[in-house]
Amino acid sequence: MSLIKIDNLSLSYENMTVIENLSFEVNAGDYLCIVGENGSGKSTLVKALLSLKKPENGSIEFDEGLKKNEIGYLPQQTSAQKSFPASVYEVVISGCLNSRGLRPFYSSAERRIASDNIEKLGINELKNRSYRDLSGGQQQRVLLARALCATKKLLLLDEPVTGLDPIITAEFYELISKINKDGITVIMVTHDISAALKYANRVLCMREEGLFFGGIEEFKNSDFANIAKGGGMYG
Repeated sequence: MSLIKIDNLSLSYENMTVIENLSFEVNAGDYLCIVGENGSGKSTLVKALLSLKKPENGSIEFDEGLKKNEIGYLPQQTSAQKSFPASVYEVVISGCLNSRGLRPFYSSAERRIASDNIEKLGINELKNRSYRDLSGGQQQRVLLARALCATKKLLLLDEPVTGLDPIITAEFYELISKINKDGITVIMVTHDISAALKYANRVLCMREEGLFFGGIEEFKNSDFANIAKGGGMYG
């Protein structure tokens, strides 16, 4: 079943076209990695998927069972966000803000969702600690738990392992893979093609030479894989 269908999409950034005539589908259960050089349009595509950027041409269609405000999103962190003065529990449950609507308090069901995701991400012992006092890896687990509170179907991750050491990075990739196997569709923007080839089932490669979308084996046998390897994009 298709969760997202992108048809003949063109996007611009600062009055310059960065993506042109892009078409692909994301199916339920997919693990799609989006790779490419800086400036290739990855961030612009993420904004479009979040309905924060209007297409110049073409369309993005969501399955009727997936509302635009029900995408779990883990953005790249800024320095200010890393110093956010809130408890881990407060950060995680804020992922339920869209479902809370105009109600002044979280419901018991929303509090249960937050607690379940805190448990799932292995950060139960951290829930009363200040978010800004955590390590980078712990903060990313907190933000992933927050993203899971917002969705039951789709996670959108933007360079989720940036700045993490290799051991923590490997653990985080395994965590995302497990979430995917548990039934959550994953779209991850990354510079680490080796991780994409290990965990994903589909790759969208965005380069000046053009666009590639397809399965892992198809990508490995394509010219895009050779270009990426030669350009040092393998982690």
